[in-house]
Amino acid sequence: MVILDEINVALNLKLISLEEVLKLIKRKPKYVELVLTGRYAPKEIIDAADLVTEMREVKHPFKRGFQARKGIEY
Repeated sequence: MVILDEINVALNLKLISLEEVLKLIKRKPKYVELVLTGRYAPKEIIDAADLVTEMREVKHPFKRGFQARKGIEY
């Protein structure tokens, strides 16, 4: 398993090219699970994916004034 954590954000910020990521997806061996995370996934990545999940906040302690906790949020 290879996890490209927040790669979609990096794509959105133009830190890596869409063509490079699409080439990586196409060239991946069949036995490798490739996981791309992050918001703002471009349509081309969504189209190339086998599974797409979108998470959204429903309730979060930040909204009640709680600060981020070491080991939990960061």
